[in-house]
Amino acid sequence: MTFTDKPNGLQQSIEQENLLHRMIKQIRRSLDLQEILTNTVTEVRSFLGTDRVKIYRFDADGSGEVIAESNYYMQRLPSLLGLHFPANDIPQPVREMFLLARQRSIVDVPGGTIGLSPLKSAKNGKPLLTQNIHYRQVDPCHIQYLQAMGVQSSFVVPILEYDPKGEATQPKLWGLLVSHHSKPKTILRRELKVVQQIADQVAIAISQSKLLSEAKAKQQREAIINHVTTLLHQLPTIQIQQALEATISSFSGVGGRLYIEQSGELYTYGEQPQLPYELENSVIEQHPIWQNWMADYKPGQIWAISDLYKASYLRVLALAFKSTQIRGLMVIPLHYRENFIGVLSIFRPEFDSQVLWAGRHDQNRYQELPRLSFDVWREERKGQAPEWTEEEITVAQALSQNFSMAIQQQQTYQQLHLLNANLEVRVQEQTAEIEKTLMLTKALKQVTDQIRSTLDLNTILQTIVREVRLLLNSDRVLIYQLMSENDGEVIVEEVNGNWQPILGMQLSSECFPEEYIELYLQGRVRTINNVSCETLSPCHREFLESMQVQANLIVSIKMGNQLWGLLVAHQCESPRNWQDAEIELLQQLADQAAIAIQQAQLYAQSCTAEAKATAKAAQLEHTLHQLQETQSKLIQTEKMSGLGQLVAGIAHEINNPVNFIYGNLCHASNYTEDLLKLLQLYQSHYPHPNSEVLATIEAIDFDFLIQDLPKIMSSMKVGSDRIRSIVLSLRNFSRLDEAENKRVDLHEGIDNTLLILQHRLKAHSHFPGIEVIKDYGKLPKVECYAGQMNQVFMNVINNAIDVLTDEIEERVESEVIKSSPTIRISTRVSAQNSYLLVSIADNGPGMSEEVKKRIFDPFFTTKPVGKGTGLGLAISYQIVVEKHRGLMECISAPGKGTEFWIEIPLKFQGEYKS
Repeated sequence: MTFTDKPNGLQQSIEQENLLHRMIKQIRRSLDLQEILTNTVTEVRSFLGTDRVKIYRFDADGSGEVIAESNYYMQRLPSLLGLHFPANDIPQPVREMFLLARQRSIVDVPGGTIGLSPLKSAKNGKPLLTQNIHYRQVDPCHIQYLQAMGVQSSFVVPILEYDPKGEATQPKLWGLLVSHHSKPKTILRRELKVVQQIADQVAIAISQSKLLSEAKAKQQREAIINHVTTLLHQLPTIQIQQALEATISSFSGVGGRLYIEQSGELYTYGEQPQLPYELENSVIEQHPIWQNWMADYKPGQIWAISDLYKASYLRVLALAFKSTQIRGLMVIPLHYRENFIGVLSIFRPEFDSQVLWAGRHDQNRYQELPRLSFDVWREERKGQAPEWTEEEITVAQALSQNFSMAIQQQQTYQQLHLLNANLEVRVQEQTAEIEKTLMLTKALKQVTDQIRSTLDLNTILQTIVREVRLLLNSDRVLIYQLMSENDGEVIVEEVNGNWQPILGMQLSSECFPEEYIELYLQGRVRTINNVSCETLSPCHREFLESMQVQANLIVSIKMGNQLWGLLVAHQCESPRNWQDAEIELLQQLADQAAIAIQQAQLYAQSCTAEAKATAKAAQLEHTLHQLQETQSKLIQTEKMSGLGQLVAGIAHEINNPVNFIYGNLCHASNYTEDLLKLLQLYQSHYPHPNSEVLATIEAIDFDFLIQDLPKIMSSMKVGSDRIRSIVLSLRNFSRLDEAENKRVDLHEGIDNTLLILQHRLKAHSHFPGIEVIKDYGKLPKVECYAGQMNQVFMNVINNAIDVLTDEIEERVESEVIKSSPTIRISTRVSAQNSYLLVSIADNGPGMSEEVKKRIFDPFFTTKPVGKGTGLGLAISYQIVVEKHRGLMECISAPGKGTEFWIEIPLKFQGEYKS
């Protein structure tokens, strides 16, 4: 496959634009990466006309797989879809050049050459100004490799993967876009450019797909946590078995179990291990090895084992799993206030897989040589161990807290039932206390429900302090959040009475030393019944007195292994003896608050991630729109620049001979008059010339010549004047010397435009002509880009002529002509003398509302193929609105003609910056 610069005409340029447009549209329309890749190889193969186009994706171990392919009915080259290729098929130096230099390669097998075209410098990674093709002899091994596949020409473009979050500064080599042909083929420069652009679009699609997958995975994890949390916290009927089953299913487990240490309860689901015969009546969690192992674990720690048979410390316990398909094991210890309360285990089965290799994948020294056969070779991998991901471990940690809290609540609830069973014995002495406990339990449930009714953090915190103050009937309840290791502030409070508010108050590090944090993490509850009688540091006592506190109760709010803050109740009116039930209630509310705060933070993070993804998609869409606008500007600028140079060149070439003729016509006219006077003088003095002179006079019709010659000279002068005016109009229209804005007479620009288009306005054969009605107001000179405004007038008037001409042709065919075609041009100055108003209207057929909404879109046209590019009105709109900060509107309806309304400031105000 060789490379050439030779153009193949306009049709190929249109096909390339259409291909890019289709690919961009497909990528924006679909979020399914495989669908995008399949469409990509189909479009590229059709565009290049080659036998096979495939997308090759690199795997983590360096090998690769053909994941998308378009083949010419597999008549010339066999299909490679779904086949894997070993890592050493593409050497590491070649991969580095694909990544660092974004190098493309074009291989001509018969010629034995390879053309390399890097986009960036291999030394410093900077973009190259020119992407030249460097040809050299290709490695014979590579030639044999391609010949073994039946390939005579190859074309490879790398596909990079960019981090959609922007955390990684460098992209990764994701794969290759490869074209194979069974015959030699030449690659055009424009084809190389188009395929590179398509590869860039595929890279964008890969980033979008990765971002979407991460967002969906995060939403799924949050849904799992919320579902299990709901099952675990439906007091008084906590659904532990259902929560266990939902947890195992969410991890794609084949079984699992939940063991509660205090009661020895065991909940199981799915496939289970079987202990040896002598221990068959015991549970595995009671085995000494298991218990010693659990004793070494800290709260929040997760044990994720991919292959339990490779864990040396499980050699004895692994025998219990021999009769099962279980191979992966996740053990989640459950702790409540540093106390071990149980363990949750999840089992994953082993699985078998197979890989289809292109030819045998033998690990020997001959592997580097080209394989002589590309037949499919099936590699079966049995008994593989599933890997636990970091995301799954994070979910397990979150579920660990929920299970711990639920089990503790269940045990508390069971203890309450036990107390209720003994009420007959102690009914008289403990009736009031039990009723209060029940009341507080119901209140706890009500507060919990209210807290969980919203995911807004501020609402949750305010609900907590309000409900806690009502339940405890205290004077003030607040939440103190730690901002750093020993600094924090009061972030929310609820006050009853005229006590001094302390919202936003900060506590100095002297009053809250670092050792306090460790104490509260260990479950410390601080109760002060009477501030005046307690032994307190001077700083602490002064701090409490400044808040008018006489008694307080403090419990910790923990997030895993970190102290998030403190939940504090103040009694300001008088000292107070805090009861155990009140302390327990506040502690449970703090635990519920921790769960609610964590859920609110997770929800806020989810909303933030979703907002970032939406903003990223909007940014990509805006960037694409800017690229389209830039493309249309470049096309139209190049078109008008070429037209202006052509017009200026023609005007210059015509102007010289016309000036010569025009300058000599005056002298020729004078000379002619002098000669005629001389002849008349001769006639008066010699009235009777000889016969030869008389014969000549009669032959040339001397009398008619004397009368017609001055008329001919006058007509020639009129014609030369006409040519000079046309040349002047062409030069004024092009205005190549007016790149900057200046004060001009726009009437002159409109007249010059009409003069250039005069040949399209005149009547001929079946065309009755178009009448132009000028309704010019008295205008001052306007400060603007004159050449660009002439371009606007040319586009609008030319479109009006096209519409009227097409309508006249249709009327002539139907022999129905209702009215003469007319274009009306009006100019005015606004009432505030700040804007110039130009109206260009026609009495054509008008347009529908759907068409009118899109007429200023780039590349939109209602004209037949080949008669319009759809850029004229889009560029005109940009010139008026962006260049001149003006206004351009279209007023039209079917059957009522079309009017374009243009407003620009009389004084130039600068361009809009996008």
